[in-house]
Amino acid sequence: MMIRLSDLGQVYIVCGKTDLRKGIDGLATLVKEQFELDPFSGKVFLFCGGSKDRFKALYWDGQGFWLLYKRFENGKLNWPRNQNEVQALSSKQVDWLMKGFAISPKIKNMKAREFY
Repeated sequence: MMIRLSDLGQVYIVCGKTDLRKGIDGLATLVKEQFELDPFSGKVFLFCGGSKDRFKALYWDGQGFWLLYKRFENGKLNWPRNQNEVQALSSKQVDWLMKGFAISPKIKNMKAREFY
């Protein structure tokens, strides 16, 4: 069974590297103090460590915190590196991220060719 994080609520990605040794209190403090967001808002906050093959998700359901931890057996996450930034993700971007794709796909500029 795969958990669809976007079904829980708005998903925010904490860009850059986060120390995944932090638990619920440490991650909630990071959300509140560094990014001035409310960890009790019912939103999902995603954190990734340096190896990019695992992440944690912090979620408040109104009664308590959930801390989800996922480690990929094959492949890595395409995690944004711009430290000290949080981005709101669409449900499609969350799906892309979980499949290892970039949340902002880049389209290569190709020179237009004329065909005769």
